[in-house]
Amino acid sequence: QVQLVESGGGLVQTGGSLRLSCAASINILAINAMDWYRQAPGRQRELVAGITSGGSTTYADSAKGRFTISRDSAKNMVYLQMNSLKPEDTAVYYCHARIEVGDDADSDYWGQGTQVTASS
Repeated sequence: QVQLVESGGGLVQTGGSLRLSCAASINILAINAMDWYRQAPGRQRELVAGITSGGSTTYADSAKGRFTISRDSAKNMVYLQMNSLKPEDTAVYYCHARIEVGDDADSDYWGQGTQVTASS
């Protein structure tokens, strides 16, 4: 099993910044992909940013240019730097890990979530 613990959420003004952190219980280089998802009230959970064990990153269109995903493998940490926050960024943000356990099977792990609120 993999445990993921998020931190760094909070309340900021529009235009402000936050850095979210995700601490994994295993070496993150053993995790095939780590991602940040978010879910706002009344909306489906959506992918915000992801990073593979090889370092490739992906971003939602809404996050490009404002958010940056990064990692510190020595600390088993993944971060999401969020700048220029907008009210529409308000959501619970979840850390997600995917581990390929075979040719066809993946295991998915989720953190508890951290609330981000950007007020106008």
